[in-house]
Amino acid sequence: MAPTAETLTAERILEATEEVLRRHGPAKATVVDVARALGVSHGSVYRHFRTKAALREAVTKRWLDRTSQELSGIATDASRDPETRLRDWLATLFAAKRRKAGDDPELFATYMVLTDESGSAVADHVADLTGQLTRIVEAGVESGAFVSPAPATTARALFQTTGRFHDPCYAGDWTRPDIESDFSAAVDLLVRGLRAS
Repeated sequence: MAPTAETLTAERILEATEEVLRRHGPAKATVVDVARALGVSHGSVYRHFRTKAALREAVTKRWLDRTSQELSGIATDASRDPETRLRDWLATLFAAKRRKAGDDPELFATYMVLTDESGSAVADHVADLTGQLTRIVEAGVESGAFVSPAPATTARALFQTTGRFHDPCYAGDWTRPDIESDFSAAVDLLVRGLRAS
């Protein structure tokens, strides 16, 4: 049964938008296609998202938020020491990005287009991720495991330095046979640099 305007939610629209983007790509996907997939009028979609750009921004944010949510639990897990949290956080970020690129390459390519045109979604995502890293670095400094006079600056440096393992522009490298050893070597180097002794 198709949703009616009364049962139509923003989440259902975003799910349908993702499917439409997967099928048609960002250049050809329209709000009318999304409405058709949901069995509603395009006006019903516009009641939730005022413009096509707002809909595309929301679907991009939803896609990015999945990664942020996956990492958030690691960043706040005080039961693990900060070094383990840092290593796990970086490994989980790398795995999440590789999974997105490898499991659904059409949608991944679509999101690369959408993130380039998005307003604040990407900047907000990066701010969230560096905020999570900041909490890990602060916990390391508080426990005496890490040395950092400015945890937020250190977190941004960690994020930027590991870009090869999470920035989508490097997705072509993620299937190389030596990528895992490169990742381990980079993380080991960064952790050694943070250690208090």
